[in-house]
Amino acid sequence: MISPALSVAHDETPHAARTRDEKTSADESITAWALAARGGDPEAVENFVRALHRDIRHYVTYLSADPQAADDLAQDTFLRALGSLHRFEGRSSARTWLLSIARRAVIDSYRHASTRPRLADTDDWQTVAECAQPRGLPGFDDGIALAELLEALPDERREAFVLTQLVGLPYAEAAELSDCPVGTVRSRVARARSSLMQSLHDAERAEPVSAAA
Repeated sequence: MISPALSVAHDETPHAARTRDEKTSADESITAWALAARGGDPEAVENFVRALHRDIRHYVTYLSADPQAADDLAQDTFLRALGSLHRFEGRSSARTWLLSIARRAVIDSYRHASTRPRLADTDDWQTVAECAQPRGLPGFDDGIALAELLEALPDERREAFVLTQLVGLPYAEAAELSDCPVGTVRSRVARARSSLMQSLHDAERAEPVSAAA
């Protein structure tokens, strides 16, 4: 069975429209909390962080392809955001604003890592990757880690897929965040989906051979 995230998109259904409207309403609430947090409301700060923590953690996990660094990157993202709230004016949604900060945090982590030796324990990485994959996605069970499949994608396609299919960002906002046309994001997502489906099929075909061995 293929994951819903990999299925081909068709015309919007009533359910999809309701989901979109609910997400728009949620984003409006989150943006309102960010603006209130800017004014020093501690409850708004808590609501803002709680509402976006899961999305930010997923984003940095898959964008960096390093699940072990996810918690540190998520924490760094929120520390940067809370320190910059006084500059947030609500011109974009707070979700998009925070994702842009997370993106910079990941880029900075790459730059920092490139200046020092890096030790990696492959076995531990595989274990963490298995634990980090979303649960309940048909087609990504039986030991096939979504994080592992995403790692094989080119960076730009992986980011486009994570933003739109896992985080749920609209294509227009993903394009704004990635500083490219909407059509480019759609193309990257389509190519990422095609590559992931092929990798998934290859893994499923190879599984009986591995089991027999």
